[in-house]
Amino acid sequence: MLKLLDGVRVLSMAWQYPGPYCTLLLADMGAEVIVIERPDIGDPARLLPDFFQAINRNKKSLSLNLQSDKGREICYKLVERADVFLEGFRPGIAQKLGVNHEILRKLKPSLIYVSISGYGQDGPYINWAGHDISYQGVAGMLAEIPN
Repeated sequence: MLKLLDGVRVLSMAWQYPGPYCTLLLADMGAEVIVIERPDIGDPARLLPDFFQAINRNKKSLSLNLQSDKGREICYKLVERADVFLEGFRPGIAQKLGVNHEILRKLKPSLIYVSISGYGQDGPYINWAGHDISYQGVAGMLAEIPN
């Protein structure tokens, strides 16, 4: 059966829930999603096997050390054959690892680069950890809960 995103290749380096959920939707619509995991710990969701299988269905994965020249070289070859690159790093980490927008667009100008961070790439909350309960607090939703 032909799916909407057949033929689209997505590389993902996002391990907190928003990134994997986003790529799950893309995979369910037919995209080939390749998750790049850290070699030391992999995807932390692996500690929750049922959750990991549910959020990573229809995806492929591999382990790369982006702090090594060989790991970056392999990543760059994958980028050249990808349509989308999605990362969920804190601001500045993608640049440190050599996978920021400016570098990857030189490899593939048509690449769609998606960056998911808790509070954006600049502004007063740039370094805050981003999780559901903290989003609710910053938005004022927790103040509406009766004692």
